[in-house]
Amino acid sequence: MSASAVHSLWTTAATAAEPISKIDAPKIEYGQLSPVLIVLGAAVVGVLIEAFVPRKSRYYAQVFVAVVALAAAFSAVVALAAGGYGTTKAHIAAMGAVAVDGPALFLQGTILLAGILGVFTFAERRLDPEAHGNRVDAFAAQAASVPGSDSEKAAVKAGFTTTEVFPLLLFAIGGMLVFPAANDLLTLFVALEVFSLPLYLLCAVARRKRLMSQEAAVKYFLLGAFASAFTLFGIALLYGYAGSVSYATIAHVVDGTVTNVDPALAGTMGNDVLLLMGMALVVMGLLFKVGAVPFHMWTPDVYQGAPTPVTGFMAAATKVAAFGALLRLLYVVLPGMRWDWRPVMWAVAIVTMLGGAIVAITQTDIKRLLAYSSIAHAGFILAGVIATSPDGVSSVLFYLGAYSFVTIGAFAVVTLVRDAGGEATHLSKWAGLGRRSPLVAAVFAVFLLAFAGIPLTSGFAGKFAVFKAAAEGGAGALVVVGVISSAIAAFFYIRVIVLMFFSEPKPEGPTVAVPSPLTTTAIAVGVAVTLVLGVAPQYFLNLASQAGVFVR
Repeated sequence: MSASAVHSLWTTAATAAEPISKIDAPKIEYGQLSPVLIVLGAAVVGVLIEAFVPRKSRYYAQVFVAVVALAAAFSAVVALAAGGYGTTKAHIAAMGAVAVDGPALFLQGTILLAGILGVFTFAERRLDPEAHGNRVDAFAAQAASVPGSDSEKAAVKAGFTTTEVFPLLLFAIGGMLVFPAANDLLTLFVALEVFSLPLYLLCAVARRKRLMSQEAAVKYFLLGAFASAFTLFGIALLYGYAGSVSYATIAHVVDGTVTNVDPALAGTMGNDVLLLMGMALVVMGLLFKVGAVPFHMWTPDVYQGAPTPVTGFMAAATKVAAFGALLRLLYVVLPGMRWDWRPVMWAVAIVTMLGGAIVAITQTDIKRLLAYSSIAHAGFILAGVIATSPDGVSSVLFYLGAYSFVTIGAFAVVTLVRDAGGEATHLSKWAGLGRRSPLVAAVFAVFLLAFAGIPLTSGFAGKFAVFKAAAEGGAGALVVVGVISSAIAAFFYIRVIVLMFFSEPKPEGPTVAVPSPLTTTAIAVGVAVTLVLGVAPQYFLNLASQAGVFVR
């Protein structure tokens, strides 16, 4: 058959069929997505700054762009909340991809504030002694060069700095803003990758202890890639189960209220094996991100090896984003599966609380100690998730807000205690710190007491809210385990305070560096939020309870 004949057959077949309807243009609510768009736009500007701005001016340009963008995005979140998008006008935007509701806005605001403090700690340039007359920060002079090589020495001598960390930070924050607001599984996965990949890179660029930093990044990358693969496989199974990646559709299929079934999918829809396996794999990916036992093995190594400003930001913001996504998945997609996932979450919460608290006792490095402490906190927050009530959601939101400021403040203090090799993170070096530098030790003590959940700190208000919600939700036994874990955890927090104030300082001990106003601001904000949320938490608890309703 000639080509012209084939062509004529094809055209007649096409004309015989029904006319193709127009493809509708996507409807995007740019105003409601403005916080995410501002941050990602600024990240792109940051990449262009790296390409076109002279090396001498890059640092100032990057810090300026990052702070202005995050402040603008936070203002946009506040404007949306004031406009009622957290309560009465809450809805699904971007053609079903993103939810604009109370929990999303509350968590986005928390992430943006943590991001601003993160930028301040990233931009600190007064802690290390000057190298060849140039001020240096916590990041490698030239990230691409081999540690200890001639090219790295030349980069240090020339006064180079890795200013790419600022656009990387903005990309990570952009992904984190989408993650808790994602309303379909593909958006969730894309957001997961957008914030994970920059964090893998940021972990590898420490100026001191480069090899340890690179080891941390490789561990985080490999385990994170596995977790991402599990998540993606779970998404595929859930799609096979429900014939859709949209949260609402999956929830309808789970409840049995779905109306129009695609005949091609009728065979697999309602296959509970796909649902249970898919749910388990996606939840596992999220539990990896929050650092819950048994998916926590990366946490201590990565927290210890990464540059401390990165550790502080990552410990605070990743938890907020991942718990937000976990809440939305369990409360919006799988409320019909509550009897299946609650027992599993009970087990995970119990081993996470006890595991984090018990293993932390044996730690001798302050960053590893804070890492295990963060694992225990993941367990406490899971108690609020298990409550499956509006109080459970609002208590988790409050806890995440309080915890993120304490964490960034605590890691910012860790950057100040230094010896000849950089940060002095071994606990023995902290002996007698309260006599050398009473103010720094007192500030760190406030953060440790907040972690321990002592009254008049934000930690106590958060733990009380979470445990109260769990008890009212029928998880009284979990609260008992939580209180026991808190008591165990209080031991090692108070041990550090005793070490700082009641031990003799060693003559060759570390010094406390005097930070610039940037780190001072980050620590001061952390202390202020810790005390305000501890002394007068009611306004913020009310704010969290107003924001605690998911749009379906």
